[in-house]
Amino acid sequence: MGSYNRVNGSYACESRQLLTDILRGELGFQGFVMSDYLANRSTVASAEAGLDWELGERMWGERLLAAVRSGELALGVVDEMVRRILRPAVALGMVDRPVAFGAIPVERHGAAARELAEQGAVLLKNDGPLLPLDAQAIRSLAVIGVDAASVAAAGGGSSLVRPTYAVSVVEGLRRALPHAAVAHAPGCDPLGPGALLPGLPAVPSGALAPEGGEGCGLSAAYWPSPSFAGEPSLARREPRAELVRGLFDIPGFSAASQGAASLPMDMPAPFSARWRGTLRAHVAGEYTFSLTCLGSGRLTVGGATLIELPSQAGGEADPAFGGASAAARVASASIALAQGEHPLLVEYVADAPGFWPLRDAALRLGWQPPAELATPAIREAAELARSADVAVVVARTFESEEMDRPNLDLPNDQAQLIRAVAAANPRTVVVLMSGGPVEMASWADHTPAILQAWYAGQEQGAAVARLLLGDAAPAGRLPISFPRSMTESPVAAPEQYPGVGGAVHYREGLGVGYRGYDAQGIEPRYPFGYGLTYTSFAYRDLELATDAEGVIQVRFTLANTGQRAGTEVAQVYLGLPEDAAAPPRQLAGWARVALAPGEQRRVAVAIDPRAPDGPLRTWDAQASAWRVVAGACRVYVGQHARHTALAGTLDLSYNGGDPISEETSRQ
Repeated sequence: MGSYNRVNGSYACESRQLLTDILRGELGFQGFVMSDYLANRSTVASAEAGLDWELGERMWGERLLAAVRSGELALGVVDEMVRRILRPAVALGMVDRPVAFGAIPVERHGAAARELAEQGAVLLKNDGPLLPLDAQAIRSLAVIGVDAASVAAAGGGSSLVRPTYAVSVVEGLRRALPHAAVAHAPGCDPLGPGALLPGLPAVPSGALAPEGGEGCGLSAAYWPSPSFAGEPSLARREPRAELVRGLFDIPGFSAASQGAASLPMDMPAPFSARWRGTLRAHVAGEYTFSLTCLGSGRLTVGGATLIELPSQAGGEADPAFGGASAAARVASASIALAQGEHPLLVEYVADAPGFWPLRDAALRLGWQPPAELATPAIREAAELARSADVAVVVARTFESEEMDRPNLDLPNDQAQLIRAVAAANPRTVVVLMSGGPVEMASWADHTPAILQAWYAGQEQGAAVARLLLGDAAPAGRLPISFPRSMTESPVAAPEQYPGVGGAVHYREGLGVGYRGYDAQGIEPRYPFGYGLTYTSFAYRDLELATDAEGVIQVRFTLANTGQRAGTEVAQVYLGLPEDAAAPPRQLAGWARVALAPGEQRRVAVAIDPRAPDGPLRTWDAQASAWRVVAGACRVYVGQHARHTALAGTLDLSYNGGDPISEETSRQ
């Protein structure tokens, strides 16, 4: 699929270097290439570059036909596009034997989903050890999290799946602990796409009161015009002044929490909106507010206009995304407030150039109060945790196609929620449901156990329950490094992420991921390949050899030294000779080994020097070819990228028999 962005100055959908020279020429791809939705920006250039299918008619259709008729595009190019689309269908038998849909094997698929969730979960921390929990000793369990009682925590956009059934964490634990009282508290406001906007954290509903003063949140009203004229077409109470309209509003695309506010599909653009109510200042002092806005907006606090962002109307819109003038702006201002209630008004006009369904409206009211606010939801969650034998906090991110996370923070004050629950109950387990790392420095030291469950799918509740109670043992390992902070990573510079002036510079070269951490001497919070389980393992007796085919065999003995069965993922890394100009270590292979208590096994990991994706090949830019490395190579065996249990040296210039090796042990 051709993406939206430029690569080396050319849009991906019209890059012959990518679509033809590399994809088909070097990699031997024999299928067809389609554009992402409305990503194609040309007619002839994209067709001649190697694009075969335009998703969402934009630049082809009648234009493509006209280009052929005028002779601007050769008919043979179109013929080959058709052939590339038909070949896979014919080869897969889809023409002769059309796909027939039958009954879905629900139970079998559910069992597979549960097993995948269990195997993929990564145990990051287990002090005590607190886990596995003793099911017979638990009489009360507090489950806390805005989506712990649903399965809304998932990747949004085109990847979102609506399963035949689903098991939430609350339901999974209730099934697994029928004799215990399992109670739930949300702890924070529902999550929606507003979490992806830049600016200060959203003002929580607990700091707001709607018109009339009862309850939490704000009174919201929407008009189907930019002038606030006439009666609003929609009036309701909303938790916060926050919205992002576009792809997220399409049914089946949103991974928002249950109860998160979204706009009706038929709300026209441009539109106008007001949020009215009261700000409850919990302490006296200086409050900083931010207004993140795509369009024009105004914030009034205590009758004084604090922030005003002028209209973005009149800017030129890109037909697919909105132009640079359509980027959401962030403005902030501070004001001294006395403790108590202050009238609050947010006015917004979605008048920036944009194109639905990709994005045409965005607003969020954020703040930085002088002191942390324990909202009613956080206080309720902490009280529930205090009364329980064990507390489980299910924290999540909102991640989706279309927009990136602005930072690593857990949205909607979930870090504060974790700290409050952990302070109330020292037996607190944090279950993270996210697609990547999150900020942990503010809370990880206060919690004894952390389980990274990712977006665990339809059986997430059953899988989490089995992992926490020891019916299944964690066996996942991190496929990425978790940094200590946004500034402690190989891509900490703004021009690397999120980019400056609409351009992102991928200057890390070979130092991607854990390779970059190693090359720059940065210590991650949790390294690539890391993961705990409920037992321990020992490595010994490293042996390096080559077989008759020249394949390197890394052999060692792995023993389960604990009291429980478990699965180890033994990893082999290579340190290439200095003249290879390679990262300090590169993953060369691994073995996933299940062992009973006291069991040991001889393990072998094969490394083929000739493998196209192998770690012993480097790119010779001058010759435009891959070269196999020669010289002394270090071999490291361990549990993750920063752990070395065994190490040896391999002479890659040795042409017969066993390579020269020197074993060292750092168990």
